[in-house]
Amino acid sequence: MTNFTYFNPVKVVFGKGMIAELKGLIPADVKVMLTYGGGSIKKNGVYDQVRAALAGRALTEFGGIEPNPRYETCMSAAAQARAEGAGFLLAVGGGSVLDATKFIAVASVYAAGDPWGIMEGRQPVTAALPLGSVLTLPATGSEMNTFAVISRASTGEKLAFASPLVYPKFSILDPETTFSLPARQVENGIVDTFVHVMEQYMCAIGSAPLTERQAEAVLLTLIEEAPKVKLHPDDYDVRANLMWCATTGLNGSLGCGVAAQDWATHMIGHELTALYGIDHARTLAVIMPAVHRHEIRRKQARLAQCAGRVWGITQGDAAARAAQGVDKMEAFFRSVGVPTRLSEYKVDAAEAGRQVAARLAKRGVKIGEYGDLGGQEVQEIVLLAK
Repeated sequence: MTNFTYFNPVKVVFGKGMIAELKGLIPADVKVMLTYGGGSIKKNGVYDQVRAALAGRALTEFGGIEPNPRYETCMSAAAQARAEGAGFLLAVGGGSVLDATKFIAVASVYAAGDPWGIMEGRQPVTAALPLGSVLTLPATGSEMNTFAVISRASTGEKLAFASPLVYPKFSILDPETTFSLPARQVENGIVDTFVHVMEQYMCAIGSAPLTERQAEAVLLTLIEEAPKVKLHPDDYDVRANLMWCATTGLNGSLGCGVAAQDWATHMIGHELTALYGIDHARTLAVIMPAVHRHEIRRKQARLAQCAGRVWGITQGDAAARAAQGVDKMEAFFRSVGVPTRLSEYKVDAAEAGRQVAARLAKRGVKIGEYGDLGGQEVQEIVLLAK
C-alpha cells in the first residue's frame, strides 16, 4: 500500500426530507447566495423547499449556470456576490452548479488579477467564501471533493482546479430530488460515476486490497442499479443507491493507498467537449474503452482482475480476460443508453485526435498512469474510438 493522507471535512446529510435541515447548517448571520442552473429546481419543488428552510434569512440568487459552466457566467456571479455582500454560497443543482459555485467562491474574493490563472495552474487559491450544496443530479462527486471544471467560451478551453478551500461545508443528498431528472442526465450520471471509479482503480496492481474491493463494490452496484432505474424511475432505493455511488466514487476514499491513478480519459474527454460540445459523460464513454485498448498490455493485470471480479469472466488467459473485460465495459455504457463511438456524434476521429493532441501539447501536458502519453499516443487513442 502506498503512503497517503486522507482528509474530508464535508458533512453529508442524506435522505428524504433532509433539505429542511438547511436552517441549522448555515450560520444565521450571513447573507446567502443561492446558485442554480436553468430553473428545473423551480419546477420540481426543490427551490420552494430551500426557500422554506431559509425563511427569514437574508438571501440573494444567481441562476442560469450552464452545463459545463462558463467562466464568463461565474465571473458575473462573483461580481454579484461581492456587490451584494454574500457571505455564504449555496449551490442547488448538479455537478455543474457545484463546480461553478466553487469557482465563484474563489473569484468573489480574489484580488490578484484574472482568476483564470488558477485554472491554468499559474496562481494559487488563497481564499474562498464558504459554500454548501443541495445535490439534485448525482454524477461528479463534486458535493464531497475539492475539484471543479470550468469552460471559457472566449478561448474554447475547459480546465480543472482543486483546492481544500472549496470543500463544501455540507452537502444535502435527497434522492427524491432526482426523480424528475431527464433520462439523458441519469444515463450521463451513471457513466460519469463509473468512469471516476475506473480511473482510480485501473492502475498497476499494488497492495491495497481493501480500496480495490471498495471500488469494485461501487462498480458492481452501478451495474446492478442501472437497469432498475430505467424500469422503475420512482424507486427511492434505486435512486438512493445511485446517488451514494456517485458521491463515494469521487470523494477521495477510492484513491487511498493505490498506485498512480489514470485520468487520461477525462483529459481527452474535456477537450472533446470543448471542441464539439459533446456531453462530458458521453465523451468518457467514447474514450475510456479506447484508452484501455491502447494500454491493454500495461493494464493487463488490473483489467483481468476487473474482468473476473466485476464482470464474472473467468475463462481464458489474462490477455483474453482483459480484452473481454473492456468489451463488457463498453457494452455496459451502451446498455445504459450512451453511445461509445465518435462516428455516432458525426465527429471525424482523425481530425479530433490531431486537435486534442495539439491542445494538450500547447499546455505541455502528458497524460496517463505513467505520465508518458503524448501527442502520438493521444491521436492513436482517439482513432480507436472512431
